[in-house]
Amino acid sequence: MSESVEPVEPLRPSESGVREVKSAARTVELLELLAARGDRPARLQELADELGVPRSSMYALLQTLIARGWVRTDATASLYGIGLRTLLTGTTYLDTDPVVRVVRPYLDDASEQLGETIHLARLDGMDIAYLATRESHEYLRTISRVGRWLPAHAGALGKALLAERPDTALPDTPYEALTPRTHTTLAALVADLAQVRSRGYSIDREEGVTGIVGFGFALRVNGEAPAGDAISCSVPVARLTEARERRIVTVMQKVREEIEARLAQGVGAGGVDWR
Repeated sequence: MSESVEPVEPLRPSESGVREVKSAARTVELLELLAARGDRPARLQELADELGVPRSSMYALLQTLIARGWVRTDATASLYGIGLRTLLTGTTYLDTDPVVRVVRPYLDDASEQLGETIHLARLDGMDIAYLATRESHEYLRTISRVGRWLPAHAGALGKALLAERPDTALPDTPYEALTPRTHTTLAALVADLAQVRSRGYSIDREEGVTGIVGFGFALRVNGEAPAGDAISCSVPVARLTEARERRIVTVMQKVREEIEARLAQGVGAGGVDWR
């Protein structure tokens, strides 16, 4: 018995008013789904069910993307994962982003002064994406965070950026707990964000990673809000004293001021101010 033929649907309007191309949207959804699964490859039927498309249509799309290197499959051709070509796209984004290019030397400076791990991240909905990291020589991660996502409510970077926005923009739903200290209710998160606004920076006390405290600082250009990027310093609890905390905040506030001053000058010759 043959599979049903997928009906042709009309193009849907996007937020910009331009009609969405269904085939392109489905391709992006598939790649995002495979990327989100990480090291858990998916079977054909899983992908078809997840995206709600006929198995035959999903198979054809997968074969097209495999041929172009965007998806890979195992020796049995039964498991699918993200392909090598996606790496080129990701690294090109980082290499050409004007903010990343400007901020990198300042991350080096902060890391040298503090000897701790320094991050740059960007808000993406209710998540943050890590764009650059300078690891501490005292505390090395086994896997780099660059290119990875973390729920914005569960860390210093995300809270620094959420505090730039009205509380009414936050979803009133349960929030994922990454550790026993993660805020899991809207009320708890709103109370924390009020402190962030009053203090001028965020503090993550083992909310994202057990044993790690983070200090987050939103980056504003010409004082404009809301900020889309933030920097942070992460330090193991075992090394954090009151004096150490004051030192971290002082250095990171100074680094933020220097970055904002540099960004206010523009992205430089040959740069593009991406929106």
